[in-house]
Amino acid sequence: MKFVLDAMGGDNAPNAAIKGALLALNITDDVEIILIGNEDAIKNEFVGTIPSRISIHHVTQNIDMHDSGAKVIKAKPDSAIVKGIRLVKDGLADGFISAGHTGAVMTAATLLLGRIPYVKRPALTAYIPSENGGKVICDVGANPDAKPEHLLQFAIMASHYLEYVEKQKHPKIGLINIGEESSKGNELYKKANQLLSAELPNFYGNVEGRHLLDSEANVLICDGFVGNTILKFGEGWMNIFYNSIKKGISESLRYKIGGFLIKPIFNNIKKKYDFEEHGGTPLLGVNGIAIVCHGASGPKSFLNSILLAKKSIDNKLIDYTKRELAAHLEVFK
Repeated sequence: MKFVLDAMGGDNAPNAAIKGALLALNITDDVEIILIGNEDAIKNEFVGTIPSRISIHHVTQNIDMHDSGAKVIKAKPDSAIVKGIRLVKDGLADGFISAGHTGAVMTAATLLLGRIPYVKRPALTAYIPSENGGKVICDVGANPDAKPEHLLQFAIMASHYLEYVEKQKHPKIGLINIGEESSKGNELYKKANQLLSAELPNFYGNVEGRHLLDSEANVLICDGFVGNTILKFGEGWMNIFYNSIKKGISESLRYKIGGFLIKPIFNNIKKKYDFEEHGGTPLLGVNGIAIVCHGASGPKSFLNSILLAKKSIDNKLIDYTKRELAAHLEVFK
């Protein structure tokens, strides 16, 4: 398989993407990588000969976070994101991976690769580690305004990603809401509850914010505004919590001794909830593999994103998604 890796996207570009690609080549022998970006910047990161399974595709434009994601195809056609996704569209690569401008990846993938039949809106998913095997939350930013049928599609796509790629059999779907009762929430969430109840036998029901991590639901569904807010809050809270513990331990010798004794426990917890351990997630609903990574991704995250792209193809994620969406065609007409 051949994957395009956006070498210029993310806070640690191009070093992190290149090191992640090298790690992937050491783990699997059936993957080739196209590093797309500024050729000189990419070559400067290599010490010695570039491996034969890595090629460089030079582009002349760069997308930064101030660019409008909706306009990148026309404004910056020779950027890593646009050119990289075109390579997938033209059959020259099997998937695209980027830690760059999420809106640009979303727009370029939707317009160039097209949508899976019956998909009204592609969605972004985030993988969340938990005590009972991990969960996904969808949508986390692509669709701040949504309709009940959109939430149904998010539920179908995300649950099949969790089942066929992450290998969690028979996942339960929960609708994020302000209360467990089906009558709670605004009109969108009341109607979505009714629709998911009628269409999905694995619908668990509403899930309140305090039970997102410990409920039986493996797939958590919401509109993009709610999902992005939850995701950003979680990231910020974890950083504050971890830094507060470190600061507290440093304040006295007694705490330092205790901190030394329990350090392995904290390291294991930090590793478990580290986004790099999983990598990115597929942009669901587009007719091709496009993996969206965290902007702060390091080499480990890029490695795991490459392996995730491979798993998505090996496990026929798009084919299964097409089949399941077709089973609910009457709702999506």
